[in-house]
Amino acid sequence: MGPGPSDVPPRILEALARPTIGHLDPLFVGMMDEMKALLQYAFQTKNELTLPVSAPGSAGMETAFVNLISPGDTVIVAINGVFGGRMKENVERVGATPVIVQDAWGQPVDPQKIEDALKANPGVKAVAFVQAETSTGANSDAETIARLAHAHGALVIVDAVTSLGGSPLKVDEWEIDAVYSGSQKCLSCTPGLSPVSFSERAVEVIKNRKTKVQSWFLDLSLVMSYWGGGTKRAYHHTAPINALYGLHEALVILQEEGLENSWKRHNDLHLALRAGFEALGLSYVVPEGSRLPQLNAVTIPAGVDDAQVRSTLLNRYNLEIGAGLGDLAGKIWRFGLMGHSATAKNVIFALSALEATLTELNAPIERGVAVAAAQKVLIEKGY
Repeated sequence: MGPGPSDVPPRILEALARPTIGHLDPLFVGMMDEMKALLQYAFQTKNELTLPVSAPGSAGMETAFVNLISPGDTVIVAINGVFGGRMKENVERVGATPVIVQDAWGQPVDPQKIEDALKANPGVKAVAFVQAETSTGANSDAETIARLAHAHGALVIVDAVTSLGGSPLKVDEWEIDAVYSGSQKCLSCTPGLSPVSFSERAVEVIKNRKTKVQSWFLDLSLVMSYWGGGTKRAYHHTAPINALYGLHEALVILQEEGLENSWKRHNDLHLALRAGFEALGLSYVVPEGSRLPQLNAVTIPAGVDDAQVRSTLLNRYNLEIGAGLGDLAGKIWRFGLMGHSATAKNVIFALSALEATLTELNAPIERGVAVAAAQKVLIEKGY
C-alpha cells in the first residue's frame, strides 16, 4: 500500500507466465491491436498514436518531451512536487527553456499562475504539468489547465502515471496533446511499461520537426513503424513480450470492471481510509477537493519516528507504505490505494496495523475509533 507498484492480481501473474512468442508473430500483432483499443478506452481517447512504451513511466515522460520539444523552444513547467521537477530536467536536456510555475508541495497546480505565465511568455511551445503528483497526493485540474494552454496556442503535456485507471482522465474531452502513465499503479501490472497517447495536433508537430528527435529508441516516427495499424510491422526493437501480456490482461480487467466503476471504487475506499485517519487524529497534506483517492499523504504525529513505523509495518505486518520525498521527507506517510490493492479489506488492515504500531510507540493518537469510522463509510458505500 505504498505509492506503487501495487499488488499484482493472479490473473496478471498467470498472463506473464504464458509462452513467449516472437514480437512479429501474427498472434502477437493481433494482441497489439487489441491493446491499442484497450488503452484508448483507458485514456478515453480515439488518438491513433496510442501505445505502451517498452520502458517505465519515466521513459513515457521522455517520449513526450523529446518528440514534441525542440532546441530553442520555451515550455511552461508546473512544479508542485518531485515529478514536475523531472519535467523541468527533460526540457533542459532537450535544449529548450523552462519557465517554472511553482506551487507548494501538497498544493495542486494553480491555473491562475499558468495563465499569468502564458501571458508573460508569448509563443510558448507547451505547458507541462503533473495531474496526479505521486510525491504529495495532489490532484491538479487538468481540464482547466489544458483549456488555458490551448487558448494561447500551446501544447499540453500531462503526467498521468498515478491517475490512469484510478481517477478521471479524459484525454479527448480535455484536449490533452501528450499524456503518459505507468503500468504499476492503478493498472496493477508489473513495472516496466509506459502507456502514452498523442493527439493529432501533437502528431503534426512531430511530423514537422526541423531537427531529429534526440532519442533514437523513443523516436515515435520510428516506433510507429512497429506499433502502427495493420498486419505489416517493421522491426524497431524486440518488444517485452511477457510484460505486454500482463498489461493486456490488466487492461482487460479494467474494461471488465468499467472505467467509471474503477474511479468510484478508488474514491469510495479513499473516503473510508480518510475517515479512519481523521479518527486517529492524522491530517492530510493536500486540501480537500484536490486529493488523489489512490495516494493518501498524511502528516506524521509529533515525536514519532518515521522510519521506525514504516519498518514495523513492513516487518511485523507485511505492509509497505511510502515515505515522504523531497520537501516532505520525514514529515508524511504515503498510503497507496491503487488497483488490486484498493480493497475494503486493505483499508481496515492498514488502519489496524497503523493504530497498533502508533499505540506501541505512545504516539498522540485517538485509540479504538479508526476502524469503526472506516467501517461506517464502507457500509454506507455498500462494501
